[in-house]
Amino acid sequence: MHDIDLHRTQANGILRLKDNKPVKVIAVTGGKGGVGKTTVSTNLALSIAARGREVMLVDADFGLANVDVVLGLHTRFHLGHVLSGDCTLEDAIVTGPRGLQVVPAASGIMRMANLTPAENAGLIRAFSDLYHRIDVMVIDTAAGLHESVVTFTRAAHHVLVVVCDEPASITDAYALIKVLSKDHGVQRFQILASQTRRAGEGLQLFNKISRVCDRFLNVTLEFAGSVPFDDYLRRAVQQQTAVVEAFPSSLSADAFKNLAIKADKWSVPEGVRGHLEFFVERLVGARSGPSAVLQ
Repeated sequence: MHDIDLHRTQANGILRLKDNKPVKVIAVTGGKGGVGKTTVSTNLALSIAARGREVMLVDADFGLANVDVVLGLHTRFHLGHVLSGDCTLEDAIVTGPRGLQVVPAASGIMRMANLTPAENAGLIRAFSDLYHRIDVMVIDTAAGLHESVVTFTRAAHHVLVVVCDEPASITDAYALIKVLSKDHGVQRFQILASQTRRAGEGLQLFNKISRVCDRFLNVTLEFAGSVPFDDYLRRAVQQQTAVVEAFPSSLSADAFKNLAIKADKWSVPEGVRGHLEFFVERLVGARSGPSAVLQ
């Protein structure tokens, strides 16, 4: 009970934020690694920013963070420094292409993947003190079902599950959806097919997952689209840049732009309070248990 009260006390700091505009929060996740989750997060965030939105990209893949590497950014601080008190979250933010605000995590520091309750509370407090103007927050979560994945997906308005047409990816994506829905109250998911090689493959993959979920789970799935297998995407990764910046006319760049158009239309629930208040209160609920989550 003490931890719950502590989290809620920290969340009260949100009330002093300057900007009262609700922030749309999108968590990008996947059942397994290697499906292109971080590539999706970075290119989606940049594509939304290209549409004139103020976007923040949060690297929440603690322990295996690489958003800054993918974008070729040089960082001085990361979330590990924030939690240790060496800097504020504002200090850790770096600016990427198109004004994208990036919150880097601590690459290769496995302790970040196993934060204590006090450290998670510190993370919540850091976001509650954030003053940046933001329209959209994109969160790149870890693969699998680490506690941080549950925390951030439950705190988001929209959960984007990246999956490719491989048995392990499909099985792990279903397991992720099952756990998040049955144990943590997440009921709506956007499904993005990654590395597709032919027309219609993405929709077929979505229908395959949807049939199983309709049979065994009480969830709503929506097809977010497909990102094709594209050599330009591989080249962009090698060059430490986003494909939407390096090769804007490529097939994969077009796919990310179309995804951004869809994401731009995803709603923020009515009655959501201003700026990051919704997000931080959801973080509090995700850390405190199902009864504390604001649905």
